Amino acid sequence: MAVIDVINALMGTVHLLFAGLWTGSVLFTAYAVVPTAATGDINAEPLATLVGKLTTISRASALFLLLSGGHLAGTRYTSESLFGSTRGHLVLTMVALWFVLAVLVEVGSGKMRSGLSEKKVRTPARDARGIFTAAAVVALLLLVDAGLLLGGTPF
Repeated sequence: MAVIDVINALMGTVHLLFAGLWTGSVLFTAYAVVPTAATGDINAEPLATLVGKLTTISRASALFLLLSGGHLAGTRYTSESLFGSTRGHLVLTMVALWFVLAVLVEVGSGKMRSGLSEKKVRTPARDARGIFTAAAVVALLLLVDAGLLLGGTPF
């Protein structure tokens, strides 16, 4: 096996691991953490820890996905195939969705943190609920996009 094959396999693995970690974290936050906070069934300190961990995962994932995805796109696509093929359009859509997800997580986390310093939980959670719901939808769209890329496009 050539060194480039090992590097490509490593980049693909890193890409998939961080994609799964990020989308899973966002989905869990939208499904479990924010609703629990909105009902007041969690205190501010553990919620702040969870929000901090989500932010760390989001930022690290964005960095590793940019690096690994840049490598994968650079070795698998030309500018013509990236902009002129269905697979290329799926890759570009994925990049746009990752950017949207990063923004939504940052904004949602910021709304959550805004009241946590005052030991408020319910109001910040309610304020962030719509943003995290949108982030969960984007995360699901990313997984569908990835599935199309991995499984082959039927069109």
